[in-house]
Amino acid sequence: MVRTPLTPEERERGERLGQLLRRARGERSMVDVAAAAGISAETLRKIETGRAPTPAFFTVAALAAALGLSMDDLVVRCALAPAA
Repeated sequence: MVRTPLTPEERERGERLGQLLRRARGERSMVDVAAAAGISAETLRKIETGRAPTPAFFTVAALAAALGLSMDDLVVRCALAPAA
């Protein structure tokens, strides 16, 4: 199976998600938040830096729960801008 390359907009959405999660993490360590979400600190690092721009749904849901974020809010704040 060949994976379709991500569009620039999809990469941008991943970067927005990473920035949002990083801000929500605040002073908490990556290790603490990753452990609370049940993922590795390296996975969280990749998401926050945009190197993993399309994390699995359940990974995002676990991070949202660990950080006290609403999935609805994440969707709105990270959605692709409508095509013009």
